[in-house]
Amino acid sequence: MDKGDHASSGEHADTTPTYVNEKTGHDVNEAAVAATKVVKGNEAFQEAMIKEPPRAWTQAQILIYIFSVIGFFCSTMNGYDGSLMNNLLQNPAFKLKYGVQSAGIWAGIVSSMYQIGGVVALPFVGPAIDTWGRRIGMLIGAATIIVGTVIQGTSHESGQFMGGRFLLGFGVSIAAAAGPMYVVEINHPAYRGVVGAMYNTLWFSGAMIASGAARAVVDRGDEDYSWQLITWLQALFSGLIILFCMFLPESPRWLYVNNKREAAKAMLTKYHGNGNEDSPWVQLQLNEYEEFLDMDGADKRWWDYRALFRNRGAVYRLLCNIAISIFGQWAGNAVLSYYLGAVLETAGYGDYLSKANITLINSSQQFACAIFGAFLVDRVGRRPLLLFSFTGCCVVWLGVTIAAAEFAKSGGGLLPDGTVLQGSNHAASKAVLALIFIFGSIYSVGITPLQALYPVEVLSFEMRAKGMAFSSLAVNAAGLLNQFAWPVSLQNISWKTYIVFTVQDAIQAAIIWAFIPETKGRTLEELDEIFAAKNPVKASLARKEIGVNEHGDVVKVHEV
Repeated sequence: MDKGDHASSGEHADTTPTYVNEKTGHDVNEAAVAATKVVKGNEAFQEAMIKEPPRAWTQAQILIYIFSVIGFFCSTMNGYDGSLMNNLLQNPAFKLKYGVQSAGIWAGIVSSMYQIGGVVALPFVGPAIDTWGRRIGMLIGAATIIVGTVIQGTSHESGQFMGGRFLLGFGVSIAAAAGPMYVVEINHPAYRGVVGAMYNTLWFSGAMIASGAARAVVDRGDEDYSWQLITWLQALFSGLIILFCMFLPESPRWLYVNNKREAAKAMLTKYHGNGNEDSPWVQLQLNEYEEFLDMDGADKRWWDYRALFRNRGAVYRLLCNIAISIFGQWAGNAVLSYYLGAVLETAGYGDYLSKANITLINSSQQFACAIFGAFLVDRVGRRPLLLFSFTGCCVVWLGVTIAAAEFAKSGGGLLPDGTVLQGSNHAASKAVLALIFIFGSIYSVGITPLQALYPVEVLSFEMRAKGMAFSSLAVNAAGLLNQFAWPVSLQNISWKTYIVFTVQDAIQAAIIWAFIPETKGRTLEELDEIFAAKNPVKASLARKEIGVNEHGDVVKVHEV
């Protein structure tokens, strides 16, 4: 409460400021307050930060990083596919075998089978992860991906190739839900943001490997070997997940709600408390598990999705999850992931070697920018990064539209039959290429790290697995538009496609500003208070002045 609230109006009133102890509810004299500071977030989280400042490089924390890397592989294999189709649709032998172009309806159909598989997987995602745990969820997804890779790699006709891509999408949908959940739930609350944000940056490591492999066989671009090699490499990270995932510790939250409380406590003590079961971080999380986790919640019933729609707060959480999942697909990035070759052709870059080099360089610089952005999520916050990226992407697409239009005026661009025309306005052509790299940097700094982290954070434990299934559904449904609409659009209206991305990004930035709350500075369970508020955005941005007494207890002074 505010200082002086308890002072009487009499002339002998005691004007000594008082504070309220958050734990006891009793007044505390100002003299007992050793220090004050202004913070955002939850008081209990800040109290643990003060009592036991976290250390990033203890033996236990390094082990958690290693465990997280296995979860990151779920993102790597997803990124590999994103770049795989882009590279295949640039490969002369692949296009000759199936009689396709870099853009067009066949390119859209074969790419979209991946999304269709992900949509069909929806009913299986939540039950698999809730019933058997996060590790088994990653295992199931990885095993399905290997089967899909075998079918795709041995295909001799387009139907079999599409069937393999369907299974790939099915498996990735499960793995891409289990992976970020595992990473976010096992990490120390103080490092959840950075490590969780790092998850999706590994998307680019997969894209770089695919681009690098395609670049390595560019001299054999007229042989089937050149596209089969990069197709088979898709099984690499799935295989690593299968080999190592059962050696990982399970999520403490999953253990706790499945009546394995001692195992949950042991995991928290070993990895979050550095062997001390009385650590403030261990006690904070166990107390919150006891208070917030439902031991008989909807996560125990495979058919029960009521937790997602139980009240206003639950629906708000789900809408935030779905919004960021969709927005990350509709920023215009999908065109540069799957159809960069066609985009380059609209700017006059038609030869295979040039496109392979540009694709590899683009993936590499995006990877570096995404890592940089991951280290900002707890410093800058989720909302500022999202607003920066979507606003920046809007401006960049506007620039690409203008530059591509000028290039088209000079006689350059991509004809509907796939012919690449070399226009006379080389400055406009180079401007499009430069803006493609700038777009990748802006997108990667703010959107890439949060595509996996934010959708997981905003869901309560009871909602998380089934909610992430809806996230996968949203991603794949949004991806279907990307796969069907944009290759046809690029083929038929060329650079005018970029106008749509400009408008989309402007609308998405406005929605984020108005409705998407901040999630930093709290444990996962402490986020409940945000979504229970009348205005979650305002509640998440509230600044509080807190005081600390000689015992390290936090005393709330007032909101500022």
